[in-house]
Amino acid sequence: MKARPGRLGKRRNYVTWTWYAAVPYAEYPLTMSAVAARAASTVVMVRPSLKAPCEVLLVRRNDTAAFMAGAFVFPGGRVDEGDYLERPAGNSTGLESVRRFIDLTAEEELAYRVAAIRELEEEAAILLARRDGHFVDRHVARDVRKLMNDSPGLFEALAKASLDVAVDALLPIAHWVTPELEARRYDTRFFLASMPEDQDAQHDAGETTEFMWVTPADAMARCRNAEIMLPPPTWTTLARLAPLANFGEVLAWARSISLVRVQPNLIREGDVTMLTLPGDPLHPPMAGWDPPEETRFVLQEGKGWRATRA
Repeated sequence: MKARPGRLGKRRNYVTWTWYAAVPYAEYPLTMSAVAARAASTVVMVRPSLKAPCEVLLVRRNDTAAFMAGAFVFPGGRVDEGDYLERPAGNSTGLESVRRFIDLTAEEELAYRVAAIRELEEEAAILLARRDGHFVDRHVARDVRKLMNDSPGLFEALAKASLDVAVDALLPIAHWVTPELEARRYDTRFFLASMPEDQDAQHDAGETTEFMWVTPADAMARCRNAEIMLPPPTWTTLARLAPLANFGEVLAWARSISLVRVQPNLIREGDVTMLTLPGDPLHPPMAGWDPPEETRFVLQEGKGWRATRA
């Protein structure tokens, strides 16, 4: 059942990076009408680690999902119409001090942040809200979910509980757009946030069926060993985090990284389906974008995308 705008509910509208439609590189550029990309938000939830710069929260998509079934991703989903109408109280009034997406108005960026907080609570049971300047604990988060039974949605429940929505806790770190050749396209803003100390993550047993806290390097190693599937934007984000020295560097990186609109290209050569990022020999470089080591992702049957160097 589709959730009504502004309500917390289970939906089957997934942010997907399964870009299968492709044409030979020699045929670029194409003359075609691209499907409009739908707005979406993703939250990279991090916490300190003794053996790595951080641990990240990954959730596993349901095996019955239409796209990227079984893949491990960051919590997130589309921006609903109701997210543009929400006006959460408290910390949302200080949005101007943390805005970084210069292509968005304040109202548009607020909608992306509202969607990020809503999706994070929906898919991972993490509530980015404060009371008296402190993040709420697991007990308050549970009480808010009970209030939602008698409220139109998450933010109404937060207002009843006299909580501030922590939109300022989200640090913008990336902007990914699905290639124009895909029938389902998303314009996705990535945010990084620190895990509240007194809360616990939990998958929703619907859209997500597992979750794990894992270091970026371990997640990438498991993907290389074909133990888990990671979509290209997830892999690239982990690759950015892995070499950092400590948790302080993670937060500093998130506050200072250049934000550019990254739209990969999709190429098919014979039996090979490949995705390329800006800076790859087959993809023009982009100002403000520091190409990762792996600028190519090859689609392998039953294993998803595999990162490779040019």
